[in-house]
Amino acid sequence: MAAFWQRVQHQLRAVLVALGLCLALGLTACSGASTGLSGNYVDDTMAVAQNLLTTIAIPQDDPGHAAAESESRALINSYMARYRPQSRVNGLSSFTTMQTALNSLAGHYTNYANRPLPDALRERIEKELQKAERNVVRGA
Repeated sequence: MAAFWQRVQHQLRAVLVALGLCLALGLTACSGASTGLSGNYVDDTMAVAQNLLTTIAIPQDDPGHAAAESESRALINSYMARYRPQSRVNGLSSFTTMQTALNSLAGHYTNYANRPLPDALRERIEKELQKAERNVVRGA
């Protein structure tokens, strides 16, 4: 009988956690919080690249890693949502390079959430972000 009550308590906790997360996501979506993007493509590209370079440099065991990763995911989504539909931007080499880096990083975060970023992927993303920064400054 004790095992039954433990199972019920465990299920109840899981349901409460799920409800809490749903509430938090719902409130966040309705909050109208700023994305941190200015609307200036050059400034936003530089800021996003620097933010992501800083985030991927944080060790996996650092206490702030999860929060930084979560913020980066939101920033990636905001950046892509703002600039992918803009034809004046999405044909630039800086955007396509940035898009490649963001897709790689977002794909890793989605598919391997609990694993550290492999060194080869980290190096490639760093190079792509730096290349995007160079290209955006020169207008390409």
